[in-house]
Amino acid sequence: MPPSLKLPDTVGDLAAVRTGNQVALTWTMPRKNTDKLLLKGNVTVRVCRKEAAGPCATAGAELQLAPGSDGAFADALPAALASGAPRPLSYFVELKNRNGRSAGLSNGAVVLAGEAPAPVAGLAAEVRKQGVALRWTALDTVAKESAPVAIRLRRTLLTPQSKKPQQGLMTPPPEPLEQSLLVEPGAHPGRALDKDIRFGQTYEYRAQRIARVTVDGRTLELAGELSPPVRVQALDVFPPAVPTGLAAVATAGENGAEAAIDLSWQPGTEADLAGYAVYRREGEDAWQHISPAQPLPSPAFHDAHVLPSHTYHYAVTAIDQGGHESTRSAETEETVPNP
Repeated sequence: MPPSLKLPDTVGDLAAVRTGNQVALTWTMPRKNTDKLLLKGNVTVRVCRKEAAGPCATAGAELQLAPGSDGAFADALPAALASGAPRPLSYFVELKNRNGRSAGLSNGAVVLAGEAPAPVAGLAAEVRKQGVALRWTALDTVAKESAPVAIRLRRTLLTPQSKKPQQGLMTPPPEPLEQSLLVEPGAHPGRALDKDIRFGQTYEYRAQRIARVTVDGRTLELAGELSPPVRVQALDVFPPAVPTGLAAVATAGENGAEAAIDLSWQPGTEADLAGYAVYRREGEDAWQHISPAQPLPSPAFHDAHVLPSHTYHYAVTAIDQGGHESTRSAETEETVPNP
């Protein structure tokens, strides 16, 4: 048998992501050599990149990494690769034994060279009842880009997660720490609405422009720099929707029964709805709260404190579990008939 060269196994999971003019590489170092024996000591790693069929040019200094460790490398693209039209750029890592012999190139990780889309400026966030409204400065030049440009909004959950998650059939699943929202080209320029939030949480947003280019049947992304972060605390300070469909029906006091007016309206649909409050006035008098102190659980009310021949005006409000009350509904009136 010829003597072993003790070459490390080649890397097979190299991945690359370009953001602005920086390319981040990640991979896993092998634990064994080509003889299936455990590697001892650090392994020399060379990172290189190449365009088309050109040579694989070394990117930065060689690394010394432990077997089985997580490899990482950040490459700042030179001006020649950070300009011009989008085009494929392949990265490789090459492992060497102690004598400098190469184990061969890893799998190729492809990104796009060329001029990155312009950074997103003016990112701002505002909490609304429907979610977090995001705005940024729209660019007139975006329509002139050589490839369609989208906006990716990266959202990070900053609120600590409970170590003991709630349990039950109605308990929502825990939120992921990282999420992204893609605003496609042609959507409303300079704004978006993140509806997938939970009130009571704190979020951080960053944005970047994304150009998508098809190369050899594959769609690759060319991402611009991430914007400075903006933080927003999603506090629910918004009242429920105003009730609709209020109707009143009067009954005369006959056969010993007291006169009354029965009210009904359309039920609310908010998940945190606590109930309703009923208001009444006569003529030009001020509105009076006539329902119990606690919100009514159902969209109906029986008003037995009425007099024959009197006309009453009614309005209702909705109240959420945080105590926020909507404005009064459109009023209705009803006259109590004589028995």
